[in-house]
Amino acid sequence: MMGGRSWESWIAEYSQAHRNPVNRLTHMFGIPMIAVSLPLFAAAIFVPAFWPWAIGLFAVGWVLQFIGHAFEGKPPEFFKDWRFLFVGLRWWFAKIRGRA
Repeated sequence: MMGGRSWESWIAEYSQAHRNPVNRLTHMFGIPMIAVSLPLFAAAIFVPAFWPWAIGLFAVGWVLQFIGHAFEGKPPEFFKDWRFLFVGLRWWFAKIRGRA
């Protein structure tokens, strides 16, 4: 699925496309918001009260992503390769651990 490339290679490319400090900041908040929203969508099937939270986190997370890319002056990496949708979360974990 990842085209024979290592996660480190994907994360390095992702990091190169996310150099602007505002973009990095918006991604540090937006990525986990989107990630948390996904299981909330699944839970909302059984607990309808979760719908507003899931939708809100998902929407605000994506708005933050695009605001960051406006500062970066480049489109999101997933526009050129959908697999970067998965790389973003790995980049976030690497950033938290001080490895990106």
